[in-house]
Amino acid sequence: MKNENLSYILHHMNEDDNPFGAVSPPIYQTSNFSFKSFADFREALNDEVNHALYTRGNNPTVMLAEQKLAALEGAERAKLLSSGSSAISHAIMAFVKSGNHIVCVRDCYTWCAVLLDEYLPRFGVTHTYVEGTDIEEVLAAIKPETKIIYLESPTSLTFKLQDLEGIAAEAKKRGIKTITDNTWATPIYCKPIKLGVDLVVHSGSKYFGGSSDIVAGVVAGSKEDIDLIQKQEFMQLGTTPDPFMAWLLLRGLRTLHVRLKTHYENTLLVTSFLQKHPRVESIVYPMLPSHPQFELAKKLFRGGSGLFSFRLKTKQFSDVIRFTDALKLFKRAVSWGGYESLVFPSAIRYFEGDDIPLEKMPLIRLHIGLEQSEDLIEDLENALKEVRG
Repeated sequence: MKNENLSYILHHMNEDDNPFGAVSPPIYQTSNFSFKSFADFREALNDEVNHALYTRGNNPTVMLAEQKLAALEGAERAKLLSSGSSAISHAIMAFVKSGNHIVCVRDCYTWCAVLLDEYLPRFGVTHTYVEGTDIEEVLAAIKPETKIIYLESPTSLTFKLQDLEGIAAEAKKRGIKTITDNTWATPIYCKPIKLGVDLVVHSGSKYFGGSSDIVAGVVAGSKEDIDLIQKQEFMQLGTTPDPFMAWLLLRGLRTLHVRLKTHYENTLLVTSFLQKHPRVESIVYPMLPSHPQFELAKKLFRGGSGLFSFRLKTKQFSDVIRFTDALKLFKRAVSWGGYESLVFPSAIRYFEGDDIPLEKMPLIRLHIGLEQSEDLIEDLENALKEVRG
């Protein structure tokens, strides 16, 4: 029962033996570990997955973070890595070889697409992109050599959902591994492993840290799968998480459930304002009834985070620029999941002379932070005055 208790996991789990009764766990900022005897040394050397031998493999501060992350996801084990893209790469690469095939959602995270489009083809691994909103489309893309179905529900710019439970069930019948990115919802609002998904990946830089001061990645799943990832990809590629980063992540986890609640409440207020504004064409947020997959969202998520997109009612690129530049409280930046509010216009990826697709040009992604919602709404209202249509 304790493993299901959020307060226990975040504030007490595996912290009873902190040295000197320290309330905050120590940072084991060391590269190396020594042993009292030949037998202890040999045991650690022969089982580095479960022992602290050298920080490139394991470290007590990192291991504590991993234990809490696994418990949050309802997984047997979790592995903390140096970035979210590292977590994605490790989770995929551990289960494919030359001649294998991957099915992946089309609007996946950029560096996941780079892995599939540019890196893995060098080793004879192919892939097929799908929208992911229809199970039959996903199943139709499966080939005899398919080993992985990679999901991201919702996708981080267009917010398309996949039926995680339905896809996972069909994948299991065919012996195919399922992986999903759960960064948007976090385990506070969605637990994909309970829905049958094999592996869950996160950018720990986002809500787990919560303060925009770490870069981290997480992959969680069965002990068998995570042990394989650690022995193969992790130990070989060396994407080692720093103990101080792990400690900052642990600190962020203490307030995860409190912060997510505020992000969600603020987002509902901001989206309510935007829905009524004459210079806004549409909102793309799974937790709104206007989202085409709202019924699925209610099945998947117990709440929503602070990330969503909306479309300005304009066909002018200059309107997008003026709107973005007029914002005072929203920082113009990539990433999301911290305490601060951010704006990312989709059209910023295009340069002078490029043809901007009509559906991308007015698309604006916002991350709603922990500021007062009325201040964020006032900032948006003032910036929207710059949109002339």
